[in-house]
Amino acid sequence: MSELDFVSPVASGALSASGGGIALEDLSDRSKVLVRAGRSTAAGTHLKVTYGHSRRRRDGTLICGSRPDEWTLIADPGQGAELLASLPDEGFVSVVDITHGRAMFRLSGPDSVDALAKVCNIDLADDMTPDGAVFSASVAKVTCDLVRSDVADRRTYLISCERSFGRFLFAAIADACAEFGIDVPEDISMH
Repeated sequence: MSELDFVSPVASGALSASGGGIALEDLSDRSKVLVRAGRSTAAGTHLKVTYGHSRRRRDGTLICGSRPDEWTLIADPGQGAELLASLPDEGFVSVVDITHGRAMFRLSGPDSVDALAKVCNIDLADDMTPDGAVFSASVAKVTCDLVRSDVADRRTYLISCERSFGRFLFAAIADACAEFGIDVPEDISMH
């Protein structure tokens, strides 16, 4: 585990529309652990999530089936060591804390589908990407992993990308949200 203090790649606080129709928040400080293992290994059996789906553990950790035989675990800040310790490591298993290498944002609200559709060509209809869906897509021409993870029946997307694209991607998503009432700060505006 790294002893480094986390520094977000995003220089803006949370943004939201006054009517509550959309909100964008930087969650880059969340613990993120990547697990690669065969489904038949102890780790694969323990995670119990298939490719393209996600589930929450009782402790709040989100387990995402990111790719075949690959999972991403997302938890509160500072939980990387606990996530690593919770995984069986018998067999061919690779576990890497990617917290410092990935940016992550939460886009939520009823207008989030229309805003995301401006910068992403994935069909975000409920039957294609229901709550719990995990998928990869280009968002503002940046390769991203997305999770639909609704909170209290409020449509919510977690969007993750390589850290080096974090500042740009946050600004591009904020710009796509402007027509839905988010006031984009001048220092991150794309215009």
